[in-house]
Amino acid sequence: MSVTASLDDSSVTVEPGGEADISARVLNSGPTVEEFRFEVVGPCAGWTTVEPERLSLYPGASGTAVLRLRPPRDPAIAPGETPLGLRVVPTGDADGTVIPERGVTVLPFTEVTSELVPQTSHSAWRGRHKAAVDNRGNTPVTVLLTARGGAERARLVIEPVELTIPPGQARFARLKVRPAKWIWRGTPVTHTFQLVVAPRPPEGREPREPEVLDGTCEQQALLPRWLPRALVVTALLAAAVVGLWYSVLRPTVRSAARQAITPEAVEKAVNQKDKNGTTDPSQQNTGGANGQGGTTAGTAGSSGGPGSKDRPASENGASQRPGEPGGPGAPKNARVQVRAGVGGGPVTATAIEVPEGKTFELTDIVLQNPQGDAGSVVVSSQDQDLLELSLENFRDSDYHFVTPIDIPPGGKVTIAVSCREVGRPVKAPTPGQCSESLLLGGSLRADKQGNG
Repeated sequence: MSVTASLDDSSVTVEPGGEADISARVLNSGPTVEEFRFEVVGPCAGWTTVEPERLSLYPGASGTAVLRLRPPRDPAIAPGETPLGLRVVPTGDADGTVIPERGVTVLPFTEVTSELVPQTSHSAWRGRHKAAVDNRGNTPVTVLLTARGGAERARLVIEPVELTIPPGQARFARLKVRPAKWIWRGTPVTHTFQLVVAPRPPEGREPREPEVLDGTCEQQALLPRWLPRALVVTALLAAAVVGLWYSVLRPTVRSAARQAITPEAVEKAVNQKDKNGTTDPSQQNTGGANGQGGTTAGTAGSSGGPGSKDRPASENGASQRPGEPGGPGAPKNARVQVRAGVGGGPVTATAIEVPEGKTFELTDIVLQNPQGDAGSVVVSSQDQDLLELSLENFRDSDYHFVTPIDIPPGGKVTIAVSCREVGRPVKAPTPGQCSESLLLGGSLRADKQGNG
């Protein structure tokens, strides 16, 4: 071995935030000039430096290096005996490295900070605050919390009154301000108070000056100032709504109800009553003002004087019913759904087939493509294309005709679908076929008969 190293064995005590020095003696016991490199090892390595960092010695010569200890004021620096080592590495003979060791005493320190959150509270019932106490020292600390102020106008309650805080951690206490009296209306009242945070000193040490935190609690009225105005505005709005109802809305509703009672509605109600098995309205009207049997308006014209046979039905007072020759057609609608596979050629379905003796007046066509398929659709009648559309151009498409399209007796309205690509509905599995729907609207009209 070509090196001998030792550390000063005198007692060394250092406080976090302070500084201390330890000397190290190195002897070159080899036959050649040697350079030695120093490295601090152990828990003290992070806050210890060596001056100089390298030392060159002749054979048989010795030198001294200084280890400067500067522990920071950090909770991570534990107090008590802390080992310290110095690695002395000869640059020419790394196998001859030596590591002298010794102990260093790190003193405890206390540092407490506190904060009141929030500093000012606003409430009609009670003020709520929190005291946050941080222990930034390297030893556990116990703090006592006391409140002062408030007098007889408010009571201060602290929970808990004593906190034990480990190093580098924080603890919280609740502070409540309970006013002695409620304020129903009027100006808010401010209650001031102080929270005293006093750390308990370790044994043998003088007590530290406590920290005083100032706080306020603004006691507000139970009934806010805007409440009377809000009640007045609400009453005015309610009166305006009631007046609007009786002056505008109610008469309008009654007028609409009267207008809804049309002759067509009355006739429809009578026909519905006949279908339900009740007696004919013309038979129910059997009593006249003179006590003689009367007839309805529909039969009075047909049993009148001379020439009544040659008069039109409208002149005789009889109204035409839906489906009669020359009268309005009976409402009619039809729907058909077509499913077609991809590339399988057009699939055709019949939506409606007009019965013999009837004519279908087509007024509405609605096409639906709910899946968003791609392809083509053709709506035809009597070998004539009514519509030809591309499926990818629409999801729902409707057509309404002012002049109806007449479909003669025995005629058909068909739909032909050619599927090129199946659509993908949102948030649903992809179907296996295209699916389209056709809805027709119109009326069936009886053909006129040529009987003089």
